[in-house]
This record gives sequence, C-alpha cells and structure tokens, in this order.
Amino acid sequence: MKDSSQTPEQNDWQEFNPLFGAGKIKICDTVRAVTPFGGLSVFIEFLGRIGLVDQLASRPPYQPKSPNHYDPGQILIGFILSVIAGARRFAHTNQLRADRALHALLGMERFPSDDTILNYFRRFSQAEIQCFWRPLWCWLISRLPKLEKGFSLDLDSTIFSRHGTQQQGAARGYNPRRPGRLSHHPLLAVLAEANFVLHSWLRSGNAGASQGAAQFLSEALSLLGAQHRIRCVRADSGFYADQFLSFLEERALPYIVVARLTSYLKSRLYQITKWQAIDTIYCVTEFDFKLWNWKTERRFVVVREELQTNKAAVGRKLIDLPGYVFRVFVTNRSDSVLEIWRDYNGRATVECRIDELKNELAADHFCLRSFFATESAFLAVLFGFNLLSEFQRAVDPALKTYKQPATLRFEVFTCGAILGRSGHHLVLHMSKNWGGYSSRKPLFNNLLHWPPLTSPKFNPPIENAA
Repeated sequence: MKDSSQTPEQNDWQEFNPLFGAGKIKICDTVRAVTPFGGLSVFIEFLGRIGLVDQLASRPPYQPKSPNHYDPGQILIGFILSVIAGARRFAHTNQLRADRALHALLGMERFPSDDTILNYFRRFSQAEIQCFWRPLWCWLISRLPKLEKGFSLDLDSTIFSRHGTQQQGAARGYNPRRPGRLSHHPLLAVLAEANFVLHSWLRSGNAGASQGAAQFLSEALSLLGAQHRIRCVRADSGFYADQFLSFLEERALPYIVVARLTSYLKSRLYQITKWQAIDTIYCVTEFDFKLWNWKTERRFVVVREELQTNKAAVGRKLIDLPGYVFRVFVTNRSDSVLEIWRDYNGRATVECRIDELKNELAADHFCLRSFFATESAFLAVLFGFNLLSEFQRAVDPALKTYKQPATLRFEVFTCGAILGRSGHHLVLHMSKNWGGYSSRKPLFNNLLHWPPLTSPKFNPPIENAA
C-alpha cells in the first residue's frame, strides 16, 4: 500500500535493484528545480560584469512586433549557453528549456525553443550580419589585453561537410574525409596568444584556401584597429600566392608562409649544397629566389629532416633526395633561420582552436537553408568561443593554463544543483560531490576583483567601429 500522506511527487514510484550490491532503489518524480549546470553561475556572473546584455540591447538585429516576443538578446544568449552546455543540433537547445533553475540564474521567465532560435537566425541577411556582428566583435576586441610585441595572426581554412542539397553555398570541393560531398569552406583568422577568433568568413565549398585572402585580412585588420598590433602573420601553403604576399608586404606586415613545392622550386632545392646542422636529424638553410611569375625575389627558409624509423616526420619527400623530408617557408623577416622555424611551429595552436570549434562546440553542425542564416549561427558559436577565452582571462589573468571548452564544461560548468529559497532570496544549492560552491569560490572572487579598479583618468577611451 502506498502512504497517502506522502507528497504528490513521491506517490508514484518504481523500485529496481542496483547493479552491484543488495537492497532496493526507489525512483520517483520531484517538483524541485534541479539543474546539472549549476557551475554556469560563474559564467553568468562574468557575462553580467562585462555588460553583454547592455551591448545586445543597444544594437538589436531586429525590432520584435509580437506582444509575446522574446528579447533578441535573450535568444542569442540562450543559444550560446546551449552550445557551451553541449548542444550539437538546434533541437538540442530544448534541453535547457525545462531547466527552471538555470532560468532563475538568468532571470528569464521562459527559455527560447529551437524554433525561436531558428527564426532568429533566419532574419539575418548579409547587411544585417555586418551591422550586428562586426560592431559586437569590435567591442569584444577592445577587451583584449595589449601585448607590447603584438599578436601572432594565424590564417587557416577548414571543411564543414553538409548533408542534403538544400543548403545555400554548399558545393563540391576539396573534402578529403568525404570526397564528393557538399561542403562549406570557412576561412578564419585567430590571434594565437589570446586564443581569440578575430575574423571569419563562411564560404562556398568550392572556394580555394586563399580565395579572397587579401580582402579577408584587410577586414580583419580593420576590426583589430590601431589599438593592437600584429607581430607576424602565419599561414600554410594554401595562402602561398604572389598576390597575397604582395598585399602583406604593402602593409609592412611580417609574415611566414609555407611554400608550395612546385617543380620550379624543387629544382632550386636540388642545387643546395650548404646546410647548417642543428642536430643529428635537422639541418637548415636559406636562399633568395624569384619564381617566374613573381615581381621580386623573396627569402626562402628550408628545414631538412632525416627520416627516422621510430618517429613520424613532418614535411614533403623529394624523389631525387631520398631519406629526408623538407619544409620550405617564404618570409620577409630578417630573423635567423632557426627563429623563423620555431616561430612558425607556434602556428600549430590554430589547428587546436579549429578542432575545438568543430568537435567541442559543434561549429559545423548548425546549418540552415539560408547561407547568411548559417553564417550568423556560425558567428554565434565563434562569439561564444571568444567569450570563453575572455572568461578564462578574467578568472586567471596570467592564463597559466588554457582550458578547452569541453574541459570548462565538465570541470567548471557541470555541477548538480537544486534551486531553493531563503526568505525573499533564491538560493542555489550546489552539490559538494561535484565540487560545489567551495571549488568555484576562487573563480567568483577573481571576478569580483576584475578588472582592476583604476582612476577614470587612467582608463583610455575605447573606440569601437560602427
């Protein structure tokens, strides 16, 4: 017999046996507001301190007309939090719609559905992307720390495979994992030291890696403005083109670009006789060379690596020079050959950032029929990634250890919690078994003392592009 004195949430229950050990376990419903993302309270506090809501309210992408409308800023923040919490499809955003405890942390009476989020992105055209996203990016760029030597700007492209035939801009192009499939081919510019995506384009799948690279970089530099400087531009062989290199030289930008080993360049490599030994495996050299369709000579740096049976070698093999692999860079910098090589090796971080965007934040999964709607959703994911990077600088100004988005999700944001009340105040009870409030208290304390307080006369004005 069931006890009628039990609370309604306990009247209907089920028993089952644990997998190990004896006894019974009861399962029943509860009307309490429970959330698995109690740790997001730290991130929500951060969003409040940087004034994100005010920024979104000052430049809404559209003016709602329905009396039951959602605020556009709430829709965007709801989508970004869903992605950070692990959503990989628009339908997954409904996971947070039933999380009343999280709604209380956000101060939202209701959470947007997947249809609401889809309709939000469908409103974007090319003009609205420029008017809404670019100024918002400038605001976030203005919060970057200033580096005396400047930032390393890494350029790279990636492949977003698409399924179906209705996505605008999806075309057959270079797609090594899924040959023949439709895809988009986005282009990204990443500030390596800040782990920050400075600029991005969503392009058709049949676009070449360097297609529009000069115009893209020009827009990226315009976003960065005069408050930050570029230490070096680094790119792979996809950007090895005279037009792009000439653009960098006209802008007086130091660069290191991987050279494409064409037959004409290979013939020059075969003529090298002098090598500087770094150790028993690596040798380096340099020479000035002008390709037949170039207007001027440029400096080439060559790294030769001897093949090892117990180590995978990075580089290209040459038939006439067996036993070695070669890496060739073109640069306008006057640093030593060894310094050029070591500097370019730091570009490996851009591959990590792209991998995080695709595998941990599902940047390639949010696709709509409209090209600009898809690009806007892509920009929202990138904006969320930049917010996570800024969050880490806030709680750890020295940024001694960079944490990937998935690591933040499981170590900080995921924490079982129950929403309660104490008098007129809501209380979030965070489970100690998940680290609780005590493990996250240092993060809150760092936010309370961030940014460092100074006299207004010492705070330089921030100029944001319109």
